Amino acid sequence: MAESTIAPETAYFDRRGGSFHPRSIARGGWGALISGHVVGGLLGWAVEKFVDDTEFLPARLTVDLPRPAAIEPVEVHTREIRGGKRLRLVEAVMHQQDKIVGQATGLFLRRSDQPSGTIWSPRVEMPPIPTNVQPNASPLFVRTYGWGTSIQAPDEDWPYDGEAKYTWLSLTQPLFDDEPLTPFTRAAMAADVTASLVNWSSEGLKFINADYTLTLSRLPKGDLIGLASHSHSTQDGIATGSAILFDEHGEVGSSISVSVAQSGFAPPPR
Repeated sequence: MAESTIAPETAYFDRRGGSFHPRSIARGGWGALISGHVVGGLLGWAVEKFVDDTEFLPARLTVDLPRPAAIEPVEVHTREIRGGKRLRLVEAVMHQQDKIVGQATGLFLRRSDQPSGTIWSPRVEMPPIPTNVQPNASPLFVRTYGWGTSIQAPDEDWPYDGEAKYTWLSLTQPLFDDEPLTPFTRAAMAADVTASLVNWSSEGLKFINADYTLTLSRLPKGDLIGLASHSHSTQDGIATGSAILFDEHGEVGSSISVSVAQSGFAPPPR
């Protein structure tokens, strides 16, 4: 995949008071619209800003994408649904021209002592991180495995059977010029890629994300996040699938997306 010509410090939005003006790099693959991972990143940023307490982990973020968001200014309004000693539930709603184009709920849980005992979990191994990763490099996809089309860039040291799909993402582009991505915002943006990961077929991507949910047991470390496909089911133009999220040190959580059939996916040139 060709390297991007976008400067790594270029932000997705120009922040002007209470409104956010998307720049051209915020465009996704479904036309002149703000990419789902950018919408999710902004909503994730909003709920995290609201809960300014490091004792609480952002354990779950559910993002709904009810209407396409044009490359035009948006506003985000945040409120707390419930606050408590162990749990805080926050809602963020994104408006554009008086219409809701995205909304999210974030569940924050207070950290505590880890109970003893052994619990089953699936054994999933991510392909190795490519050794030629450039700091602050674009595009978003550092390396993909098993996707079966031209987006694929396999590693000779990682054989695959053409079924399971994996990707390593480099998430360094900030939302705003004066504020780097937080680990949670980075994970919120990565989780949107679940729909592409699980729904990519031998003929490309023919499903668009309607919503996605991110769950975390800890915050990711570093700029790279990996996704390993875990499940997929589709019928009658509706698809659902899940992935396991990793950073360079191991598993951090999971994601699930629900999608509907759509044609016309064409990633914008970088």
